[in-house]
Amino acid sequence: MGTETVHADLLVIGFGKGGKSVAARMGRLGRRVVLVERSDQMYGGTCPNVGCVPTKALVHHAEMRRPDDPAREWYAHAVEEVQALTAKFRAGNYESFNGLETVTVITGRAEFADPHTVTVETDGDRITVTADTILINTGAEPIVPDIPGLRASPRTLTSTDLIRTTALPDRLAILGAGYLGIEFASIYRRFGSEVTVFETSERILGHEDVEAAEAVERILAEEGVEILTGARVTEVRDAASGATVVYEKDGRRQTIEADAILAAAGRAPATRGLGLEAAGVRTIERGAIEVDEHLRTSRPHIYALGDVHGGPQHTYLSLDDSRIVMDQLTGEGRRSTDDRVAIPRTLFTTPPLAAVGLTEEEARRAGRRVRIACERVADITAMPRAYIVEDTRGLMKFVVDADTDEILGATLLSVDAQEMINFVALAMRHGVTASELRDTVYTHPTSTEAFNEVLATVVRVDEPGTAGA
Repeated sequence: MGTETVHADLLVIGFGKGGKSVAARMGRLGRRVVLVERSDQMYGGTCPNVGCVPTKALVHHAEMRRPDDPAREWYAHAVEEVQALTAKFRAGNYESFNGLETVTVITGRAEFADPHTVTVETDGDRITVTADTILINTGAEPIVPDIPGLRASPRTLTSTDLIRTTALPDRLAILGAGYLGIEFASIYRRFGSEVTVFETSERILGHEDVEAAEAVERILAEEGVEILTGARVTEVRDAASGATVVYEKDGRRQTIEADAILAAAGRAPATRGLGLEAAGVRTIERGAIEVDEHLRTSRPHIYALGDVHGGPQHTYLSLDDSRIVMDQLTGEGRRSTDDRVAIPRTLFTTPPLAAVGLTEEEARRAGRRVRIACERVADITAMPRAYIVEDTRGLMKFVVDADTDEILGATLLSVDAQEMINFVALAMRHGVTASELRDTVYTHPTSTEAFNEVLATVVRVDEPGTAGA
């Protein structure tokens, strides 16, 4: 095995959004940068390879499938198209550093030897990298619950496995009804799979607005997805023809058969094997790296960006992490995670569910006197866009402070929700009131003009601590 020692001004471990953004900017400033990525299939990080890009591309292909299109052939072609797209993104991410003489990309497994030194195991070689500043940007990895038989079953798949499988499962069991589980249920049902979703709690999407979550559940049920809430999977048994999923619901032990089982229990920070103890970097729950508001770890010269430090797992937050770190390295050091206000989120079901700020329940628990404006999309006469694209399912809901007219939160389950929510979030950040958003002039025919009507449709005003209708 060959050995080599390299010194860098900046070492970035992980090719995710935040790390690669800092690496590129520092490289352009003439700093010596080393970027280490464990797999050549992950250049660019989770989003373009196994996350946002491939899953949303599958959403698109699933929506394009017509009832007469052969399910298996359509799905296999879709996966091939999506993999070609991710390969293009992956190559583009790698090539983006080719023109930067100050940046070196190393493919291999990194492990800390001490606070300033990392060893990288590559194909037959060991490279020792020392650096003045180090960024940890290793992302997160799927969690497979410790259920008897689940981890050992060849039918068990993570989301990464499933989106790379060209054989469409006839019967798909999904363990978990959070964002990941519900999105995949929507995708694979539209491709033609029989889908059953298991959720241990009494409702799906437990962190979202109750009315919106119920509407999502109705939409999925109408499309043929079976959702079992209050159901605890206790065992998985393998057989030649598939797997048997054993579960308990309403005090009864029951079973279903599945060709594939998707473990959709979330993702945990990918910190195993990094040797963080040798670096003196502290971790917290589920192995997440402890950081302050400037993303510094317990070692001031080591930062953690993206999913690896816990919290909401969004690519756009990883990008914002890069801005905070760049401000520490080259700016005034004032930016922090405390600056983040009204961060939106989207679940790409069909139609998509997007939300920002407080739900109705959260606002009341916080002691706010709220005004609720809510309307079903099918009843919004000022939204011809939904009729034009032939999808009037869903609802739009705003939570407004009854005393100040401040927009406290919004939940949009509708066509174009993934775009509209950014508009609402921007309004919230800049103090635009509900009345101003209601009375703004919008182009026609668009989805945003629905705000003119929805925000004028007050369904209730609740005092703090009272239950909504």
